[in-house]
Amino acid sequence: MAALAGGDPNAGRALVDAHLSHVLAVARRMLGDQAEAEDVAQDTFMRAWKAADRWKPGQAKVSTWLHRIAMNQCLDRLRKKKPEPLASDFDAPSDRLDPEAELYQQQLGRRIDGAIQALPERQRAAIVLSHYQHLSNQEASEILGVSVEALESLLSRGRRALKQSLRPEWSELKGEGDSASPDPTMSVKP
Repeated sequence: MAALAGGDPNAGRALVDAHLSHVLAVARRMLGDQAEAEDVAQDTFMRAWKAADRWKPGQAKVSTWLHRIAMNQCLDRLRKKKPEPLASDFDAPSDRLDPEAELYQQQLGRRIDGAIQALPERQRAAIVLSHYQHLSNQEASEILGVSVEALESLLSRGRRALKQSLRPEWSELKGEGDSASPDPTMSVKP
């Protein structure tokens, strides 16, 4: 970060190379739009470059700091627009070996994404950071600026809302013969 603050272009490239995929992933999950996710990633790294001289080692990991910048960008964009629901009858051809199964998985993935998009912003952010970015509760709570207990409450409420929203698909998400209730955010990846 000191090299980045000093204007070293190699430091900027190293920062982007190390963290771009994670920043894009969190933005894509939060916004549901690849183009907007790319805009958020660009804004995130520009803001990091401009603020590099203010970053202090020991206060937060660079990855946590970047996630927080990206998450704030996403939340700002979400507040400015209402999410558009996905078309329920969308059907796309596939060249895969089992197109029917792949299509089913894609549709189920879109249904899960739609349910995640319908969550309140803070619950959605908690689910994305915890389940899709695989951050610890401590890291996710730092990014959201809440206590670990508050994060756990957001996760719990978000999971309940997802289970309720995905009730028609719930038996398929559980798997046949499985009495455990899996987390719908982890079962199918679109």
